[in-house]
Amino acid sequence: MTTVSTAETQHGLGSRLAALAKIVELGQGRVDPALITEAAQLLLRAGDRLKLSSDHTVVALAGGTGSGKSSLFNAISGLELSPTGARRPTTARTHACVWGIDGAGPLLDWLQIQWRHRFARASALDRGESQLHGLILLDLPDHDSIRALTDPEAHRLIQLADLVVWVLDPQKYADASVHRRYVAELAGHDAVTVFVLNQADRLTSEERAECAGDLEDLLRREGVARPRVVTTSATTGEGVEGLKAVLAESVTARRAAYQRLEADLDRLVARLVKDLPEMLRVEPAVDGARRAALVDALCDAIGVSALGEALENVYGVRSVSWVGWPYARWASRVRPDPLKSLRLGAVKDDIRGLVGSSVTAQPAEVDNAVTALSDGLTAGMPEQWCDGVRQAARSRSGELPGALSAELSELAPPLDRVPGWWWLLKIWQYLLVVMFAAGLAWAGAILAYGVFEAGRPPAEVLGDVALLPWVGLMMISVLGLGLFSAMAGRNFVVLGAGRERDRLERDMRRRVDHLAQDMVVQPVERELNRYNDFFGAMAATRR
Repeated sequence: MTTVSTAETQHGLGSRLAALAKIVELGQGRVDPALITEAAQLLLRAGDRLKLSSDHTVVALAGGTGSGKSSLFNAISGLELSPTGARRPTTARTHACVWGIDGAGPLLDWLQIQWRHRFARASALDRGESQLHGLILLDLPDHDSIRALTDPEAHRLIQLADLVVWVLDPQKYADASVHRRYVAELAGHDAVTVFVLNQADRLTSEERAECAGDLEDLLRREGVARPRVVTTSATTGEGVEGLKAVLAESVTARRAAYQRLEADLDRLVARLVKDLPEMLRVEPAVDGARRAALVDALCDAIGVSALGEALENVYGVRSVSWVGWPYARWASRVRPDPLKSLRLGAVKDDIRGLVGSSVTAQPAEVDNAVTALSDGLTAGMPEQWCDGVRQAARSRSGELPGALSAELSELAPPLDRVPGWWWLLKIWQYLLVVMFAAGLAWAGAILAYGVFEAGRPPAEVLGDVALLPWVGLMMISVLGLGLFSAMAGRNFVVLGAGRERDRLERDMRRRVDHLAQDMVVQPVERELNRYNDFFGAMAATRR
């Protein structure tokens, strides 16, 4: 039963540690660096401990000067292994007593216990103590000694031990150096913390009960929900067997190492949750409406509509020299050239310049569009992650105006290309001009030869006065046909200009959408996925 429970605990702890590793990876820059550092240290410590002997349980005896910690260490081991002293700290280096030395070497190396301070219980001495097989009992230096100020060995091993036994004496069991520095920090570690009220031989039974009850109340106020308090006397041996039984329970269960890591993990997760109180899963993809709004805003920022309108106007002006009635064009030469008044010059270059200037002139609007997108996506997210989404959205916003300029410059319309129907209409109109000129010459010849009899006509049709009305009708028809062609051509030009404008704006919008996806949407979606992964990892670390 114990084996199954331990296996389940190990599997659950492994999953939670894997989730914590993901938190360390994804939380960089989003979570308090101190918490990330602490989480990384816990992962390192857990990885080292889980690779070492699971058959051994490391129990650390910790306490202040004069608490009788070393005497209790000797009493439990049954040997005088650690020096004792009543008035001054005598344990300068950690001593270790091992019940079952096989396989304990790497674990003791990891604990950095010096070889000369390692002691093994020989089989002859282990009779009757088989329940302690696998125990590594550490006698730590006094945590409040002068040496501890410069040598934090006690503090280090308190962090590494599977089970911590705090040895307190009746006079100093409420010592602030213990409770503030260690007990309050180990709240939630009930399963791997034992409190020993030592030197009980100095108290009457009533005083002993009163001190033990007062200690339990104090521990509960400091967050220890179920304090385990054992009363002992290292001098008389009273309570030592009871303490051994507590240690034997942990050693036999082989779960203390996992429980300690789980307690450390629980405490760290609680601090993470406090640092990030509200975490809601968000949609990892930018929805179509927000993406369209971003593209619309960017199109406004670069003046797509203005450029389309300019194209439409230029298209119409250029068409005048091709599809307008030639006589009207010739008459208009006495007026200023509309192309020159528009200062178009090389139209293609001017349009490209217009695109470039529109983009680079509106960086603030580009930034506003990007900010509006990120603000709309971060509702309900913790502020650290809101900042992360904003940073992701703006990660390439500085490049965006230039990229838009480069992309859209390639879309400058080829206005030097003349549509084929313009050529056909121009040929048709000049044919009508020739026909009108021929009719005018014919009518003049009839007047000269038939009416004024200026001479003999070269051909009969040139002097037949009866044909004059028909020639005039033909000329009027040619003029009417020319004007009708010009009007129809202008209507077709308007339709063509509208289609060109629509094509240009559609192509521009497609390019803007592509750039927005590559430079804004994708970084934002990566950050949203990072947030959701972090959210999932946070959930996975909880029990």
